[in-house]
Amino acid sequence: MFLSVVLVWLCVCLIILQLKSRRPKNFPPGPPPLPLLGNILQLSLDNPLKDFERLRKSFGDVYSIFIGPRPAVVLNGVKAIKEAMVTKASDFAGRPQDLFVNDVTKTKGVILADYGSTWKEHRRFALMTLRNFGLGKNSMEDRIHGEIKHIISTLEKSIDKTMSPQVMFHNAASNIICQVLFATRFEYSDAIIKLIVQCFTENAKIANGPWAMLYDSLPFIRYLPLPAFRMAFKNAETLENLVIDFVREHKKTRVPGEPRDFIDCYLDELEKRDGDGSSFSEERLHLYALDLHFAGTDTTSNTLLTGFLYLMNYPHIQERCQQEIDEVLEGKDQASFEDRQNMPYMQAVIHEIQRVANTVPLSVFHCTTGDTELMGYSIPKGTLVIENLTSVLNEEGQWKFPHEFNPENFLNDQGEFVKPESFMPFSAGPRICLGEGLARMELFLIMVTLLRKFKFIWPEDAGEPDFTPVYGVTLTPKPYHIKVQLRTSQ
Repeated sequence: MFLSVVLVWLCVCLIILQLKSRRPKNFPPGPPPLPLLGNILQLSLDNPLKDFERLRKSFGDVYSIFIGPRPAVVLNGVKAIKEAMVTKASDFAGRPQDLFVNDVTKTKGVILADYGSTWKEHRRFALMTLRNFGLGKNSMEDRIHGEIKHIISTLEKSIDKTMSPQVMFHNAASNIICQVLFATRFEYSDAIIKLIVQCFTENAKIANGPWAMLYDSLPFIRYLPLPAFRMAFKNAETLENLVIDFVREHKKTRVPGEPRDFIDCYLDELEKRDGDGSSFSEERLHLYALDLHFAGTDTTSNTLLTGFLYLMNYPHIQERCQQEIDEVLEGKDQASFEDRQNMPYMQAVIHEIQRVANTVPLSVFHCTTGDTELMGYSIPKGTLVIENLTSVLNEEGQWKFPHEFNPENFLNDQGEFVKPESFMPFSAGPRICLGEGLARMELFLIMVTLLRKFKFIWPEDAGEPDFTPVYGVTLTPKPYHIKVQLRTSQ
């Protein structure tokens, strides 16, 4: 009797779940979901990008999948993504608030903040503060060039030898954003920067792995003391405690109205807004700083790693870059960001590196802020929306050479630099990446300076290069080694 009752209840639960997993009227099409699991068994948890492309061929540029019982709309191609993120920006500017990454970050940052007054206030503040700290001006260039000297020093110790560049580039990108946020840089051997990199790397891996997918799909999983979850929350706590220490020190040494960095600016703003009921708070500052640090480190370092992997294996492209650099910088001590205007080929190469690096392939998940329509489909409020940026950066008909590394994708017939509308590695619309300006400046100054001084060679004993990236929150090149030589003509 008891067994019969249990079986009946199980059947009822499955029927309810199946009904919940039905697509609403005029919702984008997609594969049939399983009760409870949705379509997660049809997606590779290690790397779903090929699965997204396969589903696009079957269901079109706008289709839907179920992540557990939750429906999600996947956008593909420049037309669909621009209609959603630019034309109907406010309808698609929300962020889901009940996913693994939200819980780990306590939903207190800015990248994952939902669309509304809190997000608008903090984004406006960040853009203003970054601009005031010299984004596009000499002070930011000076910070980047100061860090480049440490990269050069590291490379000079390995002349005519092989070395792994992963830690060097990650630490360099981390130090540049640390100077903006905390007015601090760390030696590459410092235990603190190693801890920061380790915590971010581990959490990025977990966030786009199978455990996070299960966490998002099956809510009861969240309450199990699984090692991956414990590690992610512990890493987040470790990082927040580091920022708390920085803030504590800043409060002791700051001079109100004379900010040294982002933290001082935020503390000044907090004093101005004291008691006005605004969303600014010290706890939000902690997570805000971590948001900016992660966004400003991982994407830039992985793009640099992708860049030098390709430049070593396309030596004719490396040589042509160096020829242009030598001509434009002749007689100058160092490159300026303004020099990019006279380096169309170098600009084309950097943009092509960003295109093939495809560093954040699914962007950051969005959700709809109200009932809306897209490409003829009806999409209810609160629907999870996934931008498949891979589909745009490799889209047939948008690029001269969509499936190969070729700077001609960004050059016209006269050899002038052009940027197609489908170039959107930072996404598009109001939620476009906050750090786009800083990333563009870093990539240009670091690559130009290093290519001017060094020749980068694929080691003879390294075998065939593997350009297939490792999937995660950001795509990361597989570990590799470089051989460094000083250039004879500079």
